[in-house]
Amino acid sequence: MTRRKSCDHCPGSHSGERPCLASATVGPRSWLLIEHPGPWPERIEQLAEPAPVAAAVRAALAAGVRPQLIRRTGRRRGTPPCQVYAAYSVGEQVWMEARELDDPAELASLDLRALAAGRSPGLGPRTAEPVLLVCTHGRRNACCARLGAPLARDLAARFAPLVWETTHVGGDRYAANLVCLPRGLYYGDLGKEEAAAASAAYLRGEVLLERYRGRAGLPEPVQAAEHFVRAHSGILGIDAVTVESLTGTSPYEAVVSAQGVRYRVVLEDAVQAPGCGSECQENLGTYIVSDLTLLNEAALV
Repeated sequence: MTRRKSCDHCPGSHSGERPCLASATVGPRSWLLIEHPGPWPERIEQLAEPAPVAAAVRAALAAGVRPQLIRRTGRRRGTPPCQVYAAYSVGEQVWMEARELDDPAELASLDLRALAAGRSPGLGPRTAEPVLLVCTHGRRNACCARLGAPLARDLAARFAPLVWETTHVGGDRYAANLVCLPRGLYYGDLGKEEAAAASAAYLRGEVLLERYRGRAGLPEPVQAAEHFVRAHSGILGIDAVTVESLTGTSPYEAVVSAQGVRYRVVLEDAVQAPGCGSECQENLGTYIVSDLTLLNEAALV
């Protein structure tokens, strides 16, 4: 059994020294994005105005849908009208709907419980264009504004109109953070070139392992097992690697399929030191791989 570093490809916490693998937020499987230029409160559930948007945020949270406020970089329009997206990000059958609402009161007609279950909420037509979200939520964490805002401007210059600024996405210590929807891929500790490379990879249907945090909606050990197999095999297609099973509680044992090749992965919990100060205390856990074996073959690691 050979032990190795948790992630040679994935530095984090603004320094390039700490791993960020398996740190995508676990809860979200469905998303509601609502254009609102701000100001944004510290926590999205504290939003009071405009009232229809605040009500939609509360209804989404109650239904088990992840709400995000979004806005364009630079000059921002008020609402109405407002751009709205609904997305489901788990499994291979991911999708996203999009529509511009003339009146935010129309948000009340959305079936958010259907969205939480992976069905259309009745927003509008499906869209093939992805959305690239950059967290710039300075009231939640200063690093997100300081590092996220210039990155959002740079990405918007390269990939407009796909790019939006957004509220807290989880993992402040990994700012600047990028979330790629509808598939829910998370990247962290990004500079401009890393963000551009991650976005370009997403648009061609691939994962860029450098600064890859994982896929939202999956348990962290599942994200870690996927990451280790990708790093070992070099297989980068978004849907090309699947965790078939996960058992145990540190050490965990996973069976992972990568383009028809199956691996046994044994991984363990680890804890890393706090990163950038008192505001960045989230996501201190990480994982190390203690064994990665091609099933029915000799150990490869």
